[in-house]
Amino acid sequence: MVKYFTLEEANALLPTLEPLMAELLQRRARVVQSREAIADILEDLHSNRGSAEASRIVQDFMAIENLAQRIRGYGCVIKDLNAGLLDFLSDRNGREVYLCWRYGEPRIEFFHELHTGFMSRQRY
Repeated sequence: MVKYFTLEEANALLPTLEPLMAELLQRRARVVQSREAIADILEDLHSNRGSAEASRIVQDFMAIENLAQRIRGYGCVIKDLNAGLLDFLSDRNGREVYLCWRYGEPRIEFFHELHTGFMSRQRY
């Protein structure tokens, strides 16, 4: 089922979504910083050695997936994990648009057409 948001409804969700996105971005950054450890682990697939680093990376990946599912469960669309972008489907004057929010912004103030993205945002 498709969920449509008013600007007010989407903004009212931000206090719930912002900490979820903060944790997701923090875990993502930690995984990215662990690139060398991941590469070493993947190169040595035939060994059966475990490590605290490998366990933490797996836990971070699982948490990222769980957080993403929770965020999507509210009806919004994760557009870019790197930038912390969320879109909320909305009806604006009879047209479907996305209300667009980037992590760190205090509220949703922009929208864009469905076929465009962040770079085409317009003030609501």
